[in-house]
Amino acid sequence: MAVQSAKQMGAERIIAMSGHEVRQKLAREFGATDIVTERGDEGVARIMEMTGGIGADSVLECVGTQQSMLQAIHTTRKGGYTSYVGAPRGVELDGEQLFFAHVHLHGGPAPVRRYLPKLIDLVLERKINPGKVFDLTLPLDQVAEGYKAMDERRAIKTLLRL
Repeated sequence: MAVQSAKQMGAERIIAMSGHEVRQKLAREFGATDIVTERGDEGVARIMEMTGGIGADSVLECVGTQQSMLQAIHTTRKGGYTSYVGAPRGVELDGEQLFFAHVHLHGGPAPVRRYLPKLIDLVLERKINPGKVFDLTLPLDQVAEGYKAMDERRAIKTLLRL
């Protein structure tokens, strides 16, 4: 969904980082211009290579792990923005390292209510189809299995039905 959001906001180049083939395909379909499969220092190096050593203007981090947070911060250009959605699990940031990175770090819950009216219009006008992220449907009483499938990368998102 981050790719689709970037596209809607007018981004010309959208680099998605994913080692998961199904997610890569969906990212391309939603508007990603580039896919980076490398992780950690290799992923950072690849982004820096792709951006001429500058880094990305804005990076959205959605996973919440130590590696993904550091990768996001280190791929952001000096003066750029690293944003994260949700609550990172077990992430520790070195204040001095963050200070010298010259990166704006913002995080918290997604401000859904602010964008919901516009997003609903885009869905109704068939300009976006966010439902494509749901690739597993389970009954509500199997919610734990849905989370497990997403965690194990067997599903992108789980749709729960009553």
